[in-house]
Amino acid sequence: MSQNKHPYRRKHYFIKKDFQFKFILKFCLIILAGIIISTSLLFLFSQNTLTSSFNQSRLIIKNTAVAILPAVIYTNLITLGLISLAVIVVTLFVSHKIAGPLFRFEKDIKEIGQGNLTKKIGLRKKDQITDMADSLNKMTANLNEKVLDIRTEVEHLVESAAKQNAPQGLIEELNRLNQKIKSNFKT
Repeated sequence: MSQNKHPYRRKHYFIKKDFQFKFILKFCLIILAGIIISTSLLFLFSQNTLTSSFNQSRLIIKNTAVAILPAVIYTNLITLGLISLAVIVVTLFVSHKIAGPLFRFEKDIKEIGQGNLTKKIGLRKKDQITDMADSLNKMTANLNEKVLDIRTEVEHLVESAAKQNAPQGLIEELNRLNQKIKSNFKT
């Protein structure tokens, strides 16, 4: 018996690459927009002010916006790089908690849709949308019960028709219906 403590631990963080890439890109674009807005407002509000500085023992008076613009741009570029890196890491892990369960849902729901009513969707405890997985598992179990009830009823009809010497065509049709239920649903 293996000592695997994390049976559902994913090894790949890019599960739905397209979704995750767009998710991360949107956050980075929001940060970029914030920096552009911040720089523009600072430039706009400092437009009508003057700043004095010394350059090689000479007093220089400049428009504040022009004087601080290079420092603001460098500061914002460094901030953009560091914050974007942090955002990429954080959103990658957050999107992983969303994309992973969605990938599993997609895979398991296809199998359920093909008639496997014994399939259960299993997610990790810390994944998002575990309540939805529980609801889908209950729905599948209820469908499984209903299909089993229908199958049992059809089998009883076949037995009853055979005992009452019903026309062979009716018995064959009931057997065909029962076989169709068996072949379309794994119960």
